Amino acid sequence: MCSPQSGPKKSPILSKIPIPTHENIYTVPNILTFSRLVAAPLVGYFLVHDHHAAALSLFVYAGLTDLVDGYIARRYNLQTVVGTIIDPMADKLLMTIGVACLAVNGSIPVWLAVIILGRDVGLALSAIYYRWISLPPPKTMARYWDFSLPSAEVKPTGISKVNTALQLVLVGSAIALPVIPEAVLDAWNLQDGMTALQYLVASTTIWSGLSYVFSKDAVKILTKEEVQKRLARASRKK
Repeated sequence: MCSPQSGPKKSPILSKIPIPTHENIYTVPNILTFSRLVAAPLVGYFLVHDHHAAALSLFVYAGLTDLVDGYIARRYNLQTVVGTIIDPMADKLLMTIGVACLAVNGSIPVWLAVIILGRDVGLALSAIYYRWISLPPPKTMARYWDFSLPSAEVKPTGISKVNTALQLVLVGSAIALPVIPEAVLDAWNLQDGMTALQYLVASTTIWSGLSYVFSKDAVKILTKEEVQKRLARASRKK
């Protein structure tokens, strides 16, 4: 007579399969993003030392890789949580260094630099807070800085994307102006256009900062099920 069973038996093979705990962060999009992190301080160095052509070249490289890494991540399903964090981080580092150096050189007004950098500081402090409260226990500094442990996802708002593009145009234009011949500047009235762009960027910067405060979808704390799904997906990519 068969003995009753309380439930289905677990497969011994399945029980030996390790449960993934980390994402694979060494993807092509992430490597391109890391290269932008390296390029940012070099742009600042060249600006401070009046090497505008070199600074402009690196700035263009950063802009192109920003487009390419996003396309590759979407096209080949290589999105990672760490990518959603370091991609805007690379953009903001480039903007922070560029804006600060351009303000010191007098290429852009100090009041505009204060608005741009003040917003970024506020967002950075918010990111630190959300990362900490969403980190699964145990909460340690080692685990906090281990971005292969997904805990929260940042989704840029629509106006934030527009603002980022306008800020890139502003910084790129300010870097390029010393390289452009004066005759061209006068013929196209580029100085007045630059002034108008500065006021536009100031407006969108304030607007985008407020959008993160009042939007419910800008920051999403991942549930345990969502974390496991992302980790399982990352494990299959290895």
